[in-house]
Amino acid sequence: MELNIGVDLGGTNLVIGLVEGESNILAKKQTATNAGRPAESIVEDIDRLSREAAAEAGVDFADIRSIGFGSTGIANSTTGRMEFAANLFWSDVPIRDLISGLTGKPVFIDNDANAAAYGEHLAGAGKDADISMTLTIGTGIGTGLVIRNEIYRGFNFAGMEAGHMVIIQDGRPCKCGRKGCYERYASASGLIYTTGEFMDEDPASSLWTACEGEKIRLNGRLIFDAADAGDATALRAVDTFIGHLACGVTSLLNMFQPEILAVGGGISAQGERILAPVREIVSRELYSRFGKNHAKIVKAELGNDAGIIGTANLWKEGIK
Repeated sequence: MELNIGVDLGGTNLVIGLVEGESNILAKKQTATNAGRPAESIVEDIDRLSREAAAEAGVDFADIRSIGFGSTGIANSTTGRMEFAANLFWSDVPIRDLISGLTGKPVFIDNDANAAAYGEHLAGAGKDADISMTLTIGTGIGTGLVIRNEIYRGFNFAGMEAGHMVIIQDGRPCKCGRKGCYERYASASGLIYTTGEFMDEDPASSLWTACEGEKIRLNGRLIFDAADAGDATALRAVDTFIGHLACGVTSLLNMFQPEILAVGGGISAQGERILAPVREIVSRELYSRFGKNHAKIVKAELGNDAGIIGTANLWKEGIK
C-alpha cells in the first residue's frame, strides 16, 4: 500500500490529506493558516496534522513514503525553497528542509496551481491525455500545464502564470503591478468587480436587494442566481465574464494546444452554464479551428482535492 501526504497551503486554510495509491484519500485534516506567522509554526501544524491523519486512518506514520507540499507563489522544486509567497509573507523560505527536519520524510514542493493540474492529469479530467491544462478560478486564476506526466514550470519555476497575461491593455490595476491582467476580469473577484460597475448604472437591479445595498456582499452565487432569474444587469455581467474567460482560454489553447483544458475552482460549479458558451466563442476564434483535432474544454473533476492528490504524487517526478 503506497501512502503519501499531500499538503495544500493557502492564505486562509492549511489542508492535509493522507493519500493511498494515486488518489484514494484516507483522511483529511484542516486548520487556519493564520498567514503572517513564522514558517516554522506552520510546519509544526503540518507535522501535527499529518500524524493526526495517519492515526485517524489507522496507519503507522513510519509507513508514509513522502510529503508533498503546495502553496501559492514561486516554489523552487529543485532547491526546495519557497522563493516568494505574497499571501503568506514568505521570501526564500527553506520549506522542504523545515518539513523534512520535523517529520523525517522526503519532501517535494511545488506551486499550488501546478499541483492541482498534476492531480487532474493523473486522476481527474486529464487522466487520459498526454497534455492537459487546468485553470483554477477563485479569487485569482491559477494555471498549470502537464506534458506527459511532467509539470511545466519554466526555467525559473514561475511558468504558467496565465492569470497575469494582459487581456485588456491599460485595464484594471493588478497586484502584480500590471494593468488589465486576465484574473482581474475572468476570476470570481473579476466577475464581482464587473457586476459592481454595472450595478452603478442600474439602481433598479435586483442585485441591490440581494446584497442588501452593499456591493461588498456580492458573490458569484448571488450574481448567477440573479442572472438565472432574468436580472438584466446580472445577465450582462455574466455574459461579459464569459467573454473575458473565453478570451484567455482561446489564447492559452493557441499557445499550448493541450488535449484537455479543465476548468476548476469555485466558479466551475456553474458547469455548462459557463463552459458551453466558452466553447462556442473558442470555436469561432481558435487559430486551429479548421484543423481536425481540438482541445476538449471540460469541468475539472477533483474539486478541492486536486491540490492534495497532486502534491501527494510529486514524489513521482523525483525532484529533490
